[in-house]
Amino acid sequence: RCWPHWPPSLSFSLADERVDQRTCLICGDRATGLHYGIISCEGCKGFFKRSICNKRVYRCSRDKNCVMSRKQRNRCQYCRLLKCLQMGMNRKAIREDGMPGGRNKSIGPVQISEEEIERIMSGQEFEGEANMSWSNNGDSDHSSPGNGVSESNQPSPVSTPSSSRSVELNGFAALRDQYIGTPVSTHYQYLPHLFSYSAHSALLPPQPRSLDPQSHSLINQLVSAEDLEPLGTPMLIEDGYKVTQAELFALLCRLADELLFRQIAWIKKLPFFCELSIKDYTCLLSSTWQELILLSSLTVYSKQIFGDLADVTSKYSPSDDELHRFSEEGMEVMERLIYLFRKFNQLKVSNEEYACMKAINFLNQDIRGLTNASQLEQLNKRYWYVCQDFTEYKYPHQPNRFPDLMMCLPEIRYIAGKMVNVPLEQLPLLFKAVLHSCKTSVSKE
Repeated sequence: RCWPHWPPSLSFSLADERVDQRTCLICGDRATGLHYGIISCEGCKGFFKRSICNKRVYRCSRDKNCVMSRKQRNRCQYCRLLKCLQMGMNRKAIREDGMPGGRNKSIGPVQISEEEIERIMSGQEFEGEANMSWSNNGDSDHSSPGNGVSESNQPSPVSTPSSSRSVELNGFAALRDQYIGTPVSTHYQYLPHLFSYSAHSALLPPQPRSLDPQSHSLINQLVSAEDLEPLGTPMLIEDGYKVTQAELFALLCRLADELLFRQIAWIKKLPFFCELSIKDYTCLLSSTWQELILLSSLTVYSKQIFGDLADVTSKYSPSDDELHRFSEEGMEVMERLIYLFRKFNQLKVSNEEYACMKAINFLNQDIRGLTNASQLEQLNKRYWYVCQDFTEYKYPHQPNRFPDLMMCLPEIRYIAGKMVNVPLEQLPLLFKAVLHSCKTSVSKE
């Protein structure tokens, strides 16, 4: 599933207003739109295209963590291309003939593994193909040469395999040590770059501004459609009671049922409910319900999920067999959920932002079987701009907040897709490990 292309023009009134306020996710320069899937400037757009089309392989003379900013982006082409890939620039959006214009205007950002990024950066991806070249200069955008030289000794906030192991598996490690006395391997690694970008260039101080009346009206309609009341599923447990795997699994099923029911009720209250067919709504819900439940659990229902449910899971003791059988897919989901929880806990997403994020995620025009994808795309763009307008108005001193929020959505989609592959019998242990680790990390703050 892909992200919508950020159009050069849009009839929606906020489009032209916000153009000069966007910043490039790579270097922090003024962005000119969505290029190859992410918000970027013309310089990084051209650099990425040249690097991929010409199969360039760069080298970094430092530690592969050079700072990317408008002034320093040309000093290390290796780190610049690395950040392009880490932030989600999509190689498949580049036309094979190298001509201007994307190959598919609906192609959005992609998330690829560290292994695939390493293959691209090392040139292995291009082996057997013609025109592979080692380059330490060129593509300099009229700046000083010196590949790999940075004016700052501070590491880039983008984590790489060599600069950060990133994951503290304290939750699962503690559980495993407690029950079978065997330390857990820490080679499972989450890719924190999705949330780590920072605009290093000197940004203009935020200017006081008002919220567009249309944005205000649309956001109020979205929030009104939400059921923000606490969940009704009982999650209280007596002291000393030992929860079995079957009991915890039954509770998780009841929670999922209630959360799914709330999503169905939400659809009927949406301000654009009459604009789409029932067939399309059914198709959208069947494809996104896990994502909607995960997003709501991390935001509006987080106190109950990471509080009451965590208390229940703490009374469940997995067997040695369950611990030994815990799959690598379950481990990956656990790690990603922990980091996503920390990110949402840091952002403190408001109800208005949550309502916008949920609508944007739901209105996915790339789902198969839709009868009116173009209408969905326009609705998606509408709430994309509404969310940007609100965050820039409400949080003027957090210029990166809107991109941070939007970058959480592909991660939610990825995790929801991965959870489908986790065996059902492993879900109680998965939730115990995740909730234990998240509750521990909050208590330490």
